[in-house]
Amino acid sequence: MPSNNFDLRSFKPRETLGYLVGNLRRALLEAMEKEFAPHGLTGPQAIVMFQLANGDASHAAEFCRNLQYDPGAMTRLLDRLERKGFVRRVRSAKDRRNVRIELTPAGRATLPHIGGAAVQVFDRFLRGFSKAESHQLFAFLKRLLANAP
Repeated sequence: MPSNNFDLRSFKPRETLGYLVGNLRRALLEAMEKEFAPHGLTGPQAIVMFQLANGDASHAAEFCRNLQYDPGAMTRLLDRLERKGFVRRVRSAKDRRNVRIELTPAGRATLPHIGGAAVQVFDRFLRGFSKAESHQLFAFLKRLLANAP
């Protein structure tokens, strides 16, 4: 089946969706790491906290899926967040194997700071884009995700 968007004769790997999105993701994560460092957090740790706050996840397996982490790495990440006092593990009284992760008061107090840091990074990356262009970009990205198998 012929491609509608690429021509093999003029194909440039550095101008492909995977290359550009991958490098954008890397650059965003690096910028976030710098902004979160004063709060004692890494990018993935902050993402876990945002997901907890938004109700997007509450169990280690959900975070593994969302962040594409293996269970061992996620356990270590949650251990570090717990030692920092940002999250706690809560065992179910009915099934001790079921462990829910929740934010502590210290974690909740940190959210506005790391949220503000994230907003600053996103605004820097979108510098020069109008609001309409930003919304269009997000709509395009959502369409790409919808096309994913």
